[in-house]
Amino acid sequence: QVNLRESGGGLVQSGGSLRLSCVASRNISELIYMGWYRRPTPGSPREREMVATLTPGGVLNVAESFEDRFTISRGNAGNTMYLDMNRLKPEDTAVYYCKASMTVGQWPYDFWGGGTQVTVSS
Repeated sequence: QVNLRESGGGLVQSGGSLRLSCVASRNISELIYMGWYRRPTPGSPREREMVATLTPGGVLNVAESFEDRFTISRGNAGNTMYLDMNRLKPEDTAVYYCKASMTVGQWPYDFWGGGTQVTVSS
C-alpha cells in the first residue's frame, strides 16, 4: 500500500508557474516508478494523460508535449516528487494526480493520490 498526497494546485494566470508536490508514504526507492498524470475537468474532450515520470534510479521522463515547460524532480527527503510547471496555458487546466507503481507480491500495482486542481485563466 502506498498513500499519496498532492498539493500545490490552484488558480494561476496564463503564463504563470506552479509547483506541485506529491508526498508518498513510502520511499521512492521502494517503488517501480512515480509519476504525474492529469485529467481535464469535466466537459473537456481530452482524456487522462501522462505528464511525467521518474524512477528510483533517477530516470526522468517528461511527455514530449510538456518537456519545454514542465520539469519533474525528486525531493531530498526521498518520498517527495515535484512537478514544476512554467508558462502555463489555459489548456493545462486539469486535475493533476500523483501515481506510484509498486510490486505487491509478484505483481505491479498502481496507487493514486486524490488529485490537486490546477486552473489557468486566460
